[in-house]
Amino acid sequence: MFKTEFLDIPPLASAGGEVRLPGSKSISNRVLLLAALSEGTTVVHDLLDSDDTRVMLTALEQIGCVLERGATTLRITGIAGALPAGTKAELFLGNAGTAMRPLTAALSLLGGDFTMLGVPRMYERPIGDLVDGLRQIGCSIDYLGNPGYPPLRITPADFSAHAQQPPIQVRGDVSSQFLTSLLMALPLRAAQQDIHIEVVGELISKPYIHITLELLARFGIAVKNDNWQRFTIPAGSRYRSPGDIHVEADASSASYFIALGAIAADGSAGVRILGVGAQSIQGDIRFVEAAQAMGAQVDSGPNWLQVRRGRWPLQAIDLDCNHIPDAAMTLAVMALYAE
Repeated sequence: MFKTEFLDIPPLASAGGEVRLPGSKSISNRVLLLAALSEGTTVVHDLLDSDDTRVMLTALEQIGCVLERGATTLRITGIAGALPAGTKAELFLGNAGTAMRPLTAALSLLGGDFTMLGVPRMYERPIGDLVDGLRQIGCSIDYLGNPGYPPLRITPADFSAHAQQPPIQVRGDVSSQFLTSLLMALPLRAAQQDIHIEVVGELISKPYIHITLELLARFGIAVKNDNWQRFTIPAGSRYRSPGDIHVEADASSASYFIALGAIAADGSAGVRILGVGAQSIQGDIRFVEAAQAMGAQVDSGPNWLQVRRGRWPLQAIDLDCNHIPDAAMTLAVMALYAE
């Protein structure tokens, strides 16, 4: 397949400079949906431009949001928790799970008539646990193909039989997108009473749910977290725009440049990473702590990190990486340079 028999990579003696990372995909689509559901106009900075965000933006326009695209920002005027009367649309969401799942939850609570479509690969991605959770409170969702998978048909629900809503149960060992979708959609039903979500089994994706809870708080929804087993959305919850919001860069991607600064910086300025800081809401930002424990020198501020070689060789550490799953392999490479 390749004519080159081998690729000889010489040792890297030094590294320095500045890198600006693109916005996180998962945070971008969370922010877009929350802004769309909110009252008021939200100015989004550093939004990722990707297939996932493009299909989300198209869908939001179809349900009545007003979008104003600038050179470096996006202004979203939300629907304030209510669809225009008689809204009906076919939404094509490609292979974007970060759009299909949260939109399914939100639209099934908002009313309207929607067909949720995608590429063939999307129809192989399960959504049954989310649909089961939504049906527990009376949502009307039908499968148009294989049960448990898109495409879907959403029609206006009859919530009259669910005036006293029981806790909604969702398994903890499935995709975090299911619980995230419920957490973002259910404030639309919390006008008169608290709504509870119970996790069945151990929640395995706490860092990703933490991101969701932090973003919900920025849009005015204070979810009570009871030891990651029960979440309560308080009565009277209502989405409100924060005005301006910045989309963080992906902390997992930042780990590569943190490692580069720790391993190969020449002792001067090191590597400056723009777009994410040590106060990030993403779990993988704790890779910084691991790098510091190994000897890296890290300075930080709002949306930036500066990484230099400190201790050399690096110090070996013993670490459970369940809290930084996507960055664990980067740490393994750093370990090659450790005593």
